[in-house]
Amino acid sequence: MRATTLSVLLIASLGLSACSGWRDSRVNPSNWFGRDTPVPSTAKDPDAGNPLLPEGSEFAQDVPEPGVLIDEVTSLSVDPSSTGAIIVATGLASREGAFSPRLRPLDRENPVDEDGTLVLQFLVFYPREGTPLGTNATREITAATSVSVQDVDKIRLIRVNGAKGARETRRR
Repeated sequence: MRATTLSVLLIASLGLSACSGWRDSRVNPSNWFGRDTPVPSTAKDPDAGNPLLPEGSEFAQDVPEPGVLIDEVTSLSVDPSSTGAIIVATGLASREGAFSPRLRPLDRENPVDEDGTLVLQFLVFYPREGTPLGTNATREITAATSVSVQDVDKIRLIRVNGAKGARETRRR
């Protein structure tokens, strides 16, 4: 009886000591990407209207604008999901009232380049009428997008661009 108890305790303690390796393992989804860091923005201005319509055209008024770059990207995180990963970015708009945030790939046809870099633009819409500047809390807005398992396997760096800067996170 004593040998059985001793063997069970020995096996349990060895098993529990092996668990600490899971925390730092590359297999652990929470270790996929490191902390986000601020970097200079490489963003290009998003398309302004339809380039096929002349500026003075009466039809150009009906074309919705695709949005503008958020003023500043303040945080970036990559959370594992059952279908891949969810990229969550938070930013500060230049004034109150920003709505409909989205993360749009810079290159829509090939979002992940051959170096494994995924570059996203953080776009928002603003009301047509003027709104006050407001405090940081009233201008903060969050956008998220999902990435498939196949794309996560190819990604080494995720970069989210804003107007005044960008944030990026690298795979560990």
